[in-house]
Amino acid sequence: MSGIWPWLAVAGLGALHGLSPTSGWMFAAASGLDSRDSARARLALLPIAIGHAASVAIVVLAVAQGVLVDRGRVQAFAGALLVALACYRWLRAAAPGEDRRGRSGVRVHAPAGHAGMALWSCLMATAHGAGLMLVPALVPLCMSDTPAREISATGSLTLALAAVALHMTAMLITTGTIAVGVCRAAARFPTLLSARTRRPLWTAALAAAGTLLMVLP
Repeated sequence: MSGIWPWLAVAGLGALHGLSPTSGWMFAAASGLDSRDSARARLALLPIAIGHAASVAIVVLAVAQGVLVDRGRVQAFAGALLVALACYRWLRAAAPGEDRRGRSGVRVHAPAGHAGMALWSCLMATAHGAGLMLVPALVPLCMSDTPAREISATGSLTLALAAVALHMTAMLITTGTIAVGVCRAAARFPTLLSARTRRPLWTAALAAAGTLLMVLP
């Protein structure tokens, strides 16, 4: 990629993915809101980054083994998971005598832990096709010993890895900015995002995001 515009496009695509609530800022913000600490939202960026990197590794391994990753099916599966989770939360909220705290006083409906965030980030990065940026560079590596392999493999792989790193950095910056912004807005306007209002909003957001993932190509 020569010139700055292709790199700006890669960064812009990463920022666009970071704007999507399905990329992780919903979960990061929920973690910060639940603990009343925006630092928890920033800490959630680590498992999100790990999951994103794991997705890239999975795609690379799949391509190296000659296995095609169906991005559309992965996206539909992720959407179905979100809708199922939203339905579960709605049914639990509608159940008579539902209490947010168990016998031990610990919140029953705590947001997803770091392992869950990493798994979700891996799934969404696969659906977004982050690792697919490496495919053009991997094709020469999978070829037999030909001049084309020697000419294009090393340089294109380095550029592809740099593009993936730039894409992920832009996504994480955007994700963290939105998550921290939500936490600060909740701290400034406590009645706007109180515990009573957050639950139905969170459930509705999950259902909407899941539906969009299943409907959009």
